[in-house]
Amino acid sequence: MMSTKLIAANNSSDDVYFRSLRSQMVEEQIRKRGIHDTRVLEAMSTVPREEFVPIGSREQAYCDWALPIGWEQTISQPFTVAFMVEALGLRGDENVLEIGTGSGYGAAVLSRLASHVHTVERIRELADIARERLQRLHYDNVTVHFADGSLGLPEFAPYDAIISTAAGSSLPPPLVAQLAPGGRIVIPIGGFTGQTMSRFTKTGDDLVQENLGLFAFVPLIGQYGQRPA
Repeated sequence: MMSTKLIAANNSSDDVYFRSLRSQMVEEQIRKRGIHDTRVLEAMSTVPREEFVPIGSREQAYCDWALPIGWEQTISQPFTVAFMVEALGLRGDENVLEIGTGSGYGAAVLSRLASHVHTVERIRELADIARERLQRLHYDNVTVHFADGSLGLPEFAPYDAIISTAAGSSLPPPLVAQLAPGGRIVIPIGGFTGQTMSRFTKTGDDLVQENLGLFAFVPLIGQYGQRPA
């Protein structure tokens, strides 16, 4: 009994500690840099980022940089996650496709802002880990798929919003085909040394592109990626 109480007390202490770091992250790294969507700020305030990093990196979970998660992949810098999610302009009723599940953190944030999130990961081990993690943390409106993300996920289309956490040399045509009228795609476009974050909006038969600034991402890999899987 004493051991159980001690573990519970330690968990409670950890919760308070990480909540404090999370609050500081949202204020210093996100709000002060221009993210003003209250729903995005709330999502970033509630998703426990420490659960989505390797156990040895938990103390760095709320630092202002990306962290390695294995298989030569990273969990993106918190500001980058917030920036891309805000650019989607989600209201809460959307069907969302995420390309590049990684740790599952981005999908967890999106799940607080949309009706359902389909997230695609090309590395089976990461997909399995993210699926277990999201289920354990009760993100029940997220479905993790092991597939080539550059092909999208046509069986669950159309999507009101599509987000890619890997950079394409151009916008993959399957993503355009799977986008609903009025839908938005946020994806970094460019080569290996740097990319332009782009937002594409489907307006009638047109696709309007906006430049949202310079970023650096891993390349999109797959049939319509920068290199084949």
